[in-house]
Amino acid sequence: MPWQEVIGRVPFINCDPIFHGLNSRWDILPAPPSWLSGHLIRKDCLTAPIPSADYAAHKDELVLLPDLGIVSRGIVGSVILFGSRPIESMRDIALPSDSSTSKRLLCWILNDRGMDPKTVEMGPDITTMLERCDGALLIGDRALSAAAEYPGSVQMDLGAEWTRITGTPMVFGVFAMRSDAPIDAARSARDDMLSQCEMFEQDKGWRKEVIRSSSNSSGIPESRVIQYFDNEVQNRLDQHSIQGLEMFLRDACGMLGEIEWAQLD
Repeated sequence: MPWQEVIGRVPFINCDPIFHGLNSRWDILPAPPSWLSGHLIRKDCLTAPIPSADYAAHKDELVLLPDLGIVSRGIVGSVILFGSRPIESMRDIALPSDSSTSKRLLCWILNDRGMDPKTVEMGPDITTMLERCDGALLIGDRALSAAAEYPGSVQMDLGAEWTRITGTPMVFGVFAMRSDAPIDAARSARDDMLSQCEMFEQDKGWRKEVIRSSSNSSGIPESRVIQYFDNEVQNRLDQHSIQGLEMFLRDACGMLGEIEWAQLD
C-alpha cells in the first residue's frame, strides 16, 4: 500500500481511543515508539505518534499535526521508574530501548534532583532490568502490568513528577508527518483520528467496546483500563499541553526555535 495511505501507531493501549476501528479506512503500521520515527522519515507511513524527543531530533524534516497527542496532566500510569531502593540511593538505572522521550525525561528529572546515576540501555523486561540495576524504567502496557504485579517496586510516575515540577501537562508523544507529505492526505488522516477520539469521548457504547478490546489485548483488567483512560492518559493536545510540550522540547531536549505545525485548517 502507498505510504500516503498508511498511519503508524504505538502498539500500546494509550492509542486505542484513536485507532480502534480506524483500520477500516487506513492501513495501520504498529511499531515501538522509537521505531515509528524511522518509519516516518523513510516514508513507510504518512503520520504516526512519535516520541516528543524524536521530534526535537528531526525538527528540520517534520511538522506536527494539531489537536492530537499522548498526554498526561499528572499521573500517567504507564511511564514508571521501578526499583528496590529509593531513587536517591540508586547507583544505576536500566533504560528501555523502545522510547526516547521517557529516557530524556528521566534524565531531566534526575538532573533536577542533582543526581547522575549510571544508565544502562536494555530490553524492556523488568526482571532482567532489576537483576542488573537498582532501577528500571518501563513504559506503556508493560509499565501498567508491572505496577500491578510489583506495587512495592514503584518509585516514581514520570508524568506526575514532570507536572509537579513544571505545573504543565507532559506530552509523551506527538503526531508528526514529513514536511513534504501531501497536505490533503494528512488532513484526512488527522480528521479521521480526531473523529475516533471524539466518538470515544461521546459515545458510551463505543467507549465500552474500546475499553473491552484494550483489556483483552493487553491482559489489563477493565477497571484499570477505565481508570487509565479517565484519569491518566489523554489524546487531546490543547493549549496548556502545548505549553508543556514547548517546555519539554526546550529544557529537556535542547530544541531551538518554535514548533512547526502542519497547516491543515
